[in-house]
Amino acid sequence: MFSDELKNYDWAETTARIASKTAADVERALAARRLTDDDFMALVSPAAAPYLERMATLSRRYTQERFGRVISLYIPLYLTNSCTNACVYCGFNRHNRFKRVVLTPAQIDDECRAIRRLGPFENLLIVTGENPAVAGTDYLEEALRICRPYFSNLSIEVMPLSTDDYARLTRAGLNGVTCFQETYNRDRYKIYHPAGQKSDFAWRCDGFDRMGMAGVHRIGMGVLIGLEDWRTDVTMMARHLRYLRRRYWRTRYAVNFPRMRPAAGGFHPNVVMTDRELAQLTFAFRIFDHDVDISVSTREFPRFRDNIMTLGATSLSAGSKTDPGGYHTYPQSSEQFAVGDDRTPAEVADAIRARGYEAVWKDWDKVFD
Repeated sequence: MFSDELKNYDWAETTARIASKTAADVERALAARRLTDDDFMALVSPAAAPYLERMATLSRRYTQERFGRVISLYIPLYLTNSCTNACVYCGFNRHNRFKRVVLTPAQIDDECRAIRRLGPFENLLIVTGENPAVAGTDYLEEALRICRPYFSNLSIEVMPLSTDDYARLTRAGLNGVTCFQETYNRDRYKIYHPAGQKSDFAWRCDGFDRMGMAGVHRIGMGVLIGLEDWRTDVTMMARHLRYLRRRYWRTRYAVNFPRMRPAAGGFHPNVVMTDRELAQLTFAFRIFDHDVDISVSTREFPRFRDNIMTLGATSLSAGSKTDPGGYHTYPQSSEQFAVGDDRTPAEVADAIRARGYEAVWKDWDKVFD
């Protein structure tokens, strides 16, 4: 399991190695055919800041070679904001006082119909708070059954599950799983996750192994930018990605780097990442892994999303509501985080086409299951 392998990497040592990178290290990384850990650290280091234009050119080239001039569109569906965790940065924190919502089967169906009216989406991401008593595997299996007639590609972003549960949901029509480790800093992890199942670092970290063993078609991973030093966190994630590729090579992988946005509870980020730094990170990951899907959510504002879509990103969310029932049932319920890009799906698709790219609503068919 990766939580054991992670013990081989010291956080402070990795931070120091990144800070020590020089222009020569960056030049070496940009010329390499296959990047090492050291090469990746050079590309996310401060020393790489003057090389953004060269990195962007490489990133665009590798993206177009692998994916073409297309951007895949998806939309999240939040089913519940009920959560047993006490994550200090999250609007769904169990200590925050607001009405908790758990959508019924009929309401899930209504939400699916409302999403279909927004645009020809086929890629749906089902999201829940982490409360196994009300949104466990049985509930998720029923949700997949309801959503399946409306969408060809179903993914979930929920609490980490067992290998058997992932396999069970895959048989029920699940195509992908997204999970954010939030931070790979094991020593400080519990500061941000003091209670609930999520406070177990190893259980969460090893969830990706369980997904791979269950044969999940697509695994999405990410860290939350704003908790710890982002350069060290993403280096640990790059190591994790390469580890997963070696062991579960039939699986498709995706990464996301959400910057913290305002949410209920008043937590303020410890680290602020600039747009230039987020672009640098995107380019570094594309140069590091030509095949990985890079997703940019509606946390980001339109200007950044419109620029990054031609330089390395391959998928965007659009028309997102981060509150359960937000499309139809409960349009004013408590959201998990504030949305930065509130354009309609049609407007996002127009922006994609304006840059000479094609908006792809469907890239998976039920016949492949």
